[in-house]
Amino acid sequence: MKLCEMTWHSELRKKTLLLLKETWMSMISNGISKNLCLRLLPEVSHAVSAIEENNIIEPLEDKSTGDMEAEKLKKNNRVYAFLAKGLTASPGNCISEAISASSTDNYPEESILNTLEPRDRIGENQRASYWSSEGENDPAVPETLTYKLTSKLCFIHEIGIQPFQAFFQYGFPIYSAKAVRFRVGHFTDPDLETDLVDEFEAGHRHIEDHVVWTYTSEDFPMVQENCLQKFKLPKPVLAIGGVLQIELAGRVQQQEMDGLYYVCVSHVQILGRPLTEDFVADFVDLSGKCVLKYNPKPEVTSDPDPSTGALEDGSRVTAPGPSRLQSFTASMARIFSLGGHGVLVVDNDEDDEDYEDGENDHLDNSDAEQA
Repeated sequence: MKLCEMTWHSELRKKTLLLLKETWMSMISNGISKNLCLRLLPEVSHAVSAIEENNIIEPLEDKSTGDMEAEKLKKNNRVYAFLAKGLTASPGNCISEAISASSTDNYPEESILNTLEPRDRIGENQRASYWSSEGENDPAVPETLTYKLTSKLCFIHEIGIQPFQAFFQYGFPIYSAKAVRFRVGHFTDPDLETDLVDEFEAGHRHIEDHVVWTYTSEDFPMVQENCLQKFKLPKPVLAIGGVLQIELAGRVQQQEMDGLYYVCVSHVQILGRPLTEDFVADFVDLSGKCVLKYNPKPEVTSDPDPSTGALEDGSRVTAPGPSRLQSFTASMARIFSLGGHGVLVVDNDEDDEDYEDGENDHLDNSDAEQA
């Protein structure tokens, strides 16, 4: 290739990169990630003020350019890109574990763990599956059931609760509560989370001293019916911290044999969108502020090409493929075409300046090889 042609190609590539760079910065200024995120996930709109004004979610720290407004735009762009990437799974049951019940009548036969079982009867003897509180003379005494969510960042839409009907008692009484309300929050000490879950598994304790509640719902009336009663929140709640508590207020049913009031629950569902496993939300402080981290899994392939590296299980991880310019251009094309989810997520240890520097290095190296 002649020197003039090499120079022409080099200049063309640099101009193309610069144009893409300027286009991308213009899209950031116009809130491209935010607009696409809200289009894909309308429930995020209810958390905009928390994200942008209270800085309740922040990406990993980027290098500051000194322009505060530009830094804010970049931060919000990255946060919304992370959310759109990580919260696009279809809504499903967000319960990971049962943490504790404020009381349990007969443990473990009537444990809170039974509320995770959708079947009415379990075991070889097909015994009834339910949680039961201890009996109380005062029907106003509340009870709580606390669960760990599948992710520390979830948008909760709805909670389903099925009261227990005692088919083995005269009259088939239903031990529902009068009303329910819900709280979301996080542990005061994340380092003790595993120990606390294990400690409270017996289900006879309150955990309020170990959790910071960041949201409390209104009261929802409960009916005395043996069905999965669904309580839809007025708007999706951004649950940061991975803990959700159900408060069962008031008792309506006395047990004939002892005259005490009980609350019993057969099954619980917590429906929402959790953060996918490629993303982790780590807390900065007790206020609820967290850092959103993106940790994608390596792509695994069966390609026998020796340029790939083998994993312990015999699968292979592909070696770096297209240049960053090609990858960047492909991502831009996906955004314009809205193919897939239409959001570009930059690796958490890179910023826009790194991108430009890296591409210039790549172009310089390519020119040197051609020469």
